[in-house]
Amino acid sequence: MILVIAVAVLALLAGLAANRYLRPRLLSEDDDTGMAVKDLVGPLLTLTVLLLAFVLVTANGSYGKAEVASRGEARALDQLVETAEYAPEAERAKIQAAAVCYARAVRTQEWPAMADGEVSRAPSVWSTDFRRTFRDLEGKPVFGMLIAADNKRSDEREERLTQATASIPSAILWFLLATLAITVVALGTCIPRKNNRGQLITLIVITALLTTTLCIIRDVDRPFGGIINVEPTAIAEAERQATRDFVTNHPATELPCDDNGNRRAV
Repeated sequence: MILVIAVAVLALLAGLAANRYLRPRLLSEDDDTGMAVKDLVGPLLTLTVLLLAFVLVTANGSYGKAEVASRGEARALDQLVETAEYAPEAERAKIQAAAVCYARAVRTQEWPAMADGEVSRAPSVWSTDFRRTFRDLEGKPVFGMLIAADNKRSDEREERLTQATASIPSAILWFLLATLAITVVALGTCIPRKNNRGQLITLIVITALLTTTLCIIRDVDRPFGGIINVEPTAIAEAERQATRDFVTNHPATELPCDDNGNRRAV
């Protein structure tokens, strides 16, 4: 984002310098006319619509899928906890405890890691515990329901992790940045050198809008980091409900993990 702003500012300065030093050499006379404010509106609308299209596609794509996957994972985890109520007491305690620890690991460790496009191994520790406990329930009616809920949780987590990585190739972002710079320099060259207060204000506004739009594109393309991000609200609510069920059913039993979802030392 800082790079985008820096390039835009340099492009604006280059455009103003070209207007002052290059324009007199391109024209036969020192004119007071040039591209009017209304002439700048055309490129402004065109480029803004094109860049906003990228924003809308990205927002409805990567960001939307990330939010849906996050909520789907939380619902699947909640279903897993509720289904465990039909399991024998020993297995029920293990599944509900692992669900609480899994939610804690996702919320406190994997969410910050996804901001950098990385994955945390902490949740996988507890998903392995799920499958280990399921083996003791083979042949029982609850086994199939637990497997289905856990498969749904796993699929939603994979989708969430996939959307955590940038969906727009860096080459396209560099192309958009180059287009922004060239456009600003060209517009700065075209405005008149005198009586140009209105054109200068419009050029600055255009630069600010295009820069903001490109920053939004980059920010939304990373839905778990930046200003516009997906919060772990759903998984936090699933954690709260799972903790409530575990404490209700096993008030004297301690959870096998700490507040960050790390396994306690035995």
